[in-house]
Amino acid sequence: MNHPGSPSEVSYRPENSGPANGHTGPHALFVPKADDWLNSNMRLHRMVKANRVKAWREAAAREVPPDWAPFEGPVRIVAEIVKDRGGRYDPNNLAHTTKACVDGFVDAGILADDDWNHVIGPDHRHGGKGEPGILFYFHQITQDHLPK
Repeated sequence: MNHPGSPSEVSYRPENSGPANGHTGPHALFVPKADDWLNSNMRLHRMVKANRVKAWREAAAREVPPDWAPFEGPVRIVAEIVKDRGGRYDPNNLAHTTKACVDGFVDAGILADDDWNHVIGPDHRHGGKGEPGILFYFHQITQDHLPK
């Protein structure tokens, strides 16, 4: 069964998402699992962690389509975690993984920065069972949605 967040249904296609295509709704981008998850409950050697962060960061930057224009103003990001098994887990514990991906989006140039003036989130959600990875939704927001 394909999950709505699986690449076969939501991965980037010019006709379905992206700021370059003038869509006003959320823009979706799937980042396939690049390495083991970075879980906040893990106590990893710093070099092991650094290698995982690098893999996720580079994978996220690579997945950004070349025709996506940078977001103008702040965005809210929702991250749906898709795993290949159905066991229980806490999506918020994978914040280190999504942080590496958001840094990759900054590297790719679609986000000016990942500070609170530019990004709300990511908010972590369970994305179901399917091809492992993270489905990111970018919602353009206005400045008045940011904390003062």
